[in-house]
Amino acid sequence: MIITLAEVADVMTDKSEITNRHCSRADLENHWMPFTDNKSFKREPRLIVRGKGIHVWNNRGERLVDGSSGLFSVPCGHCRHEIAAAVHEQLQVLDYTSPFLRGHPKSFELARRLAAITPEPLNHIFYGNSGSEAVDTAMKIVMAYNFARRQSQKNIFVSRERAYHGVNIGGTSLAGIVKNREAFTSVLPGVAYMRSTATPDRKFIKGQPGDGGEDLADDLLRVIKTYGESRIAACFIEPIAGSTGVLVPPEGYLERLREICDQYDIVLVFDEVITGFGRTGSAFAAQEFGVTPDIITMAKAMTNAAQPMSGVAVHDRIYDTVVGAAEENMIEFFHGYTYSGHPAACAASLATLDIYEKENLFQRAKDLSGYFLDSVFALQEHPLITDIRGYGMLAAIELLVEERPGMRGHDFQKRLFDAGVHVKTTGDAALIAPPFIIEKSEIDDMCGIIREVLDSYR
Repeated sequence: MIITLAEVADVMTDKSEITNRHCSRADLENHWMPFTDNKSFKREPRLIVRGKGIHVWNNRGERLVDGSSGLFSVPCGHCRHEIAAAVHEQLQVLDYTSPFLRGHPKSFELARRLAAITPEPLNHIFYGNSGSEAVDTAMKIVMAYNFARRQSQKNIFVSRERAYHGVNIGGTSLAGIVKNREAFTSVLPGVAYMRSTATPDRKFIKGQPGDGGEDLADDLLRVIKTYGESRIAACFIEPIAGSTGVLVPPEGYLERLREICDQYDIVLVFDEVITGFGRTGSAFAAQEFGVTPDIITMAKAMTNAAQPMSGVAVHDRIYDTVVGAAEENMIEFFHGYTYSGHPAACAASLATLDIYEKENLFQRAKDLSGYFLDSVFALQEHPLITDIRGYGMLAAIELLVEERPGMRGHDFQKRLFDAGVHVKTTGDAALIAPPFIIEKSEIDDMCGIIREVLDSYR
């Protein structure tokens, strides 16, 4: 018997046991929370219990604007019925099948749909469950590609200062943010770093900075000269470095990296876990900036965060090389996850792609970007703000450091939450990335609350 969503709703309530009463420390203690100051959170918990559209509700029943789309992952808005229905139906038809030597129709359908919106010729999709898994998968694809063509001496990966590529061992090895790696001492060797695109002399720039891109990109040439022309395996780049504080690439930067990678046979990887699925106004930042990498990692907005899922889009040349090097009836790529291409995740992603298409949300993001950025940049005269950066529907407000880096930013996100806006902060940067369905009046409300909280420090 198939149960309808309406029947499920009849037996569900908005509130769980933990939200029906005051939360004690004992209620919360067993969960070791990620990227969280567990001690202070469990003293003063800020719980989210419900979401709808651009809003979430806390356990006191107060409504907040979700100013960061969760973690840049809910551009369609929260609790979309279409996605819930698709997942519900799928789980009653096929809840799971092994992705090793077996398959199910929706994983192939989704791969076709994704290949249709990625740049040509990135036409092959490998599934994971998170952006971190996508990055580690991309690293292993590069290794397998070079092994298949007998170029295993290419074992140096290139990343950047202030880079964030997830938290698995490969992504941690690529990390350029000190707090994300200082406690994890046994990372992979063979990673070199270029400078970030942050420049202290350029402040309050809306969109791409107009110069300096080629000089920064030529850092890759310095790495090549240091390690040797035949040693560099891949260059990992966030087209817009999101988690570190929305560092927008200067004009000419990505183009120059593409030229160097072509010249020296280096795989160019764009980590689009944040920028993918419309955040820049195009399906992927690769299309927005007119530069096609060899591999793209994606996650977050792939399912509107309704199910954990990630993907790696791979150039035909790389796929054909890896698959073609194996003998007939032999596994070609010894990698994968128990939940790769999970049926429920595929159903969620297909429903999400339908919403993007039917509601023309990528174009809506592009059309709304100007108003959004103007509204955020209107805060720039506030004495607590030292810089604002932004592109598309993504912006960062840099706050004046108090005592030591990160203190004010951490306090700021708490005050914002209590005032009615959720945002993610990294250090002293508040990252603003609302759902694409937000209205202009709601942008006004969100920025008004941000201004009020900034004023509360005076």
